[in-house]
Amino acid sequence: MLLPMSIQAKSYGWGFKKNTNHQPPDVGVYKNILDDLGGYYLDNSGDKVVYLTFDNGYEEGYTGKVLDVLKEKKVPATFFVTGHYVEDQEQLVKRMVNEGHIVGNHSYHHPDFTKLSKAKMKEELESLEEAVAKITDQKEMQYVRPPRGTFNKQSIQWANELGYTHVFWSLAFVDWNTDSQKGWKKAYQQVMDQIHPGAVILLHTVSKDNAEALAYMIDDLRKQGYSFRSLDDLVMKDILPEPIIGF
Repeated sequence: MLLPMSIQAKSYGWGFKKNTNHQPPDVGVYKNILDDLGGYYLDNSGDKVVYLTFDNGYEEGYTGKVLDVLKEKKVPATFFVTGHYVEDQEQLVKRMVNEGHIVGNHSYHHPDFTKLSKAKMKEELESLEEAVAKITDQKEMQYVRPPRGTFNKQSIQWANELGYTHVFWSLAFVDWNTDSQKGWKKAYQQVMDQIHPGAVILLHTVSKDNAEALAYMIDDLRKQGYSFRSLDDLVMKDILPEPIIGF
């Protein structure tokens, strides 16, 4: 169905007011859009589960440490990568897949999807998928995170038609500024202050603070009764009535 031009033209930047009461944030009209068209930003079951996601546009030398921690702690994650990252960090992308993580689509050139034609959006997604398939055993992609969190109803609908599911987030903070790292305790506290059941956490692996805080986050969230699951588990919860055992 063709969307009205007024809806096609309007774009949104994913965001919300942070909650510190350990409840999911109110994302306003964005929730209605995802309810209508599909996509995720949290697990609304109320279960004490966490989904770790990382955005990888370029490398600062910390992704290996992140992968080390995930392997040691037996935690699944999803890494949303760009074409530049795949070209520049082939071995790390291979390692993500080999160690059981999901590689998600963050587009090849990191454009604003709401300013593209459907053909150009298709090219951005398919070229990234092909680049990952060429170097790893992951031959298909299901999850897309739009660059800069920019979207509209049309871009979500087009992604659906191309076989993709949008994944946003319910917990994030300013962690991507490599010139303003404030120590691992600050990153740790941001997560612990905002954590809530069903959180989809967005982190950037360019952050030294995140790499150093990750093990503490995982250990202390588990002490609070949280378990870690993959995005595949989140999607399956909409299909299967029985609970899935997490890590």
